[in-house]
Amino acid sequence: MTYLHNIGTYFLMIKEMFRKPTKWSVMKTLIFKDIDDLIMGSLGIVAFISFFVGGVVTIQTALNIDNPLIPKYLVGFATRQSVILEFAPTFISIIMAGKVGSFITSSIGTMRVTEQIDALEVMGINTINYLVFPKFVAMMLYPFVISIAMFLGILGGMAACIYGGFSTLEDYITGVQMDFNTFHITYAFVKTIVFAFLLATIPSFYGYYMKGGALEVGKASTTSFVWTSVMIILLNYLLTQLMLS
Repeated sequence: MTYLHNIGTYFLMIKEMFRKPTKWSVMKTLIFKDIDDLIMGSLGIVAFISFFVGGVVTIQTALNIDNPLIPKYLVGFATRQSVILEFAPTFISIIMAGKVGSFITSSIGTMRVTEQIDALEVMGINTINYLVFPKFVAMMLYPFVISIAMFLGILGGMAACIYGGFSTLEDYITGVQMDFNTFHITYAFVKTIVFAFLLATIPSFYGYYMKGGALEVGKASTTSFVWTSVMIILLNYLLTQLMLS
């Protein structure tokens, strides 16, 4: 019953997020602040992880197909498929559930603990719109982060391939370009937008409705990370089944 109640409360929060909007002059400032915190603040760690994981994918692929009968350009092909279809949209989103999700939950939870949310409600402000909607809008720029992850993942694979001596630059680029299906990009960005919605709303839910003190803020952050990751993995399976099968 608790889980059913939480699901019902979650959907009510989403509905309330679009009601009684805050004045645009105030909302604009909140949105730009959240874009800076959630999107721009995540570019460094996303770029670092994407580049080196792309290199690891390439090295493992090259070592597993180390056969003179298998063409070298398949290393680039396998890296492109791995990065675009799964690594960039899904793996990065789980990492972002830890970074962005914990930040959202702790920031809103701290406002709940220090009674700042109660003070906003006394002033007649729709606190769910005020706190959650800017994060929702900011996370709609999340596909920009994933496109950078895709590019750097493939670039990192190329660097590992060349400097590791697994194939030539020409072979790697041939593999990256071979049998390219543009629908795979569409599939990746559809997943990304769905994951962005989860990253904005589930941590906000656990932060907004938390009870207790400072210790519970940490617990809420952990719980939000777990459930955001679980939902990302489940919806990744469903979307893959619907769009690629």
